[in-house]
Amino acid sequence: MVKPATTKDDAHALFYSLRSAYSATPTNLKIIDLYVVFAVFTALIQVAYMAIVGSFPFNSFLSGVLSCVGTAVLAVCLRIQVNKENKEFKDLPPERAFADFVLCNLVLHLVIMNFLG
Repeated sequence: MVKPATTKDDAHALFYSLRSAYSATPTNLKIIDLYVVFAVFTALIQVAYMAIVGSFPFNSFLSGVLSCVGTAVLAVCLRIQVNKENKEFKDLPPERAFADFVLCNLVLHLVIMNFLG
């Protein structure tokens, strides 16, 4: 009699397939992924801090969280544009994508600084 697959086996197989597929990812995309994880983790720390301590300067809290989330979104856009397997941006040089990322980050943080007051 064949033993049915358990949820644990399915999760293990999924994790193994994701890990083996991600090992083939180029290093520059892994660095961008690490930056996105860092930005999201920083936003989560700020939310946890606000939940524990309070949100007295609410503009500061919103500015910090929106800065982290906006930076993560812009980094995901950079990752999409730099990815060689993405056929939509194959004619876009990586230097141009990085320049767009830097310019958009500059505009984002100017708006956030203005929001702080």
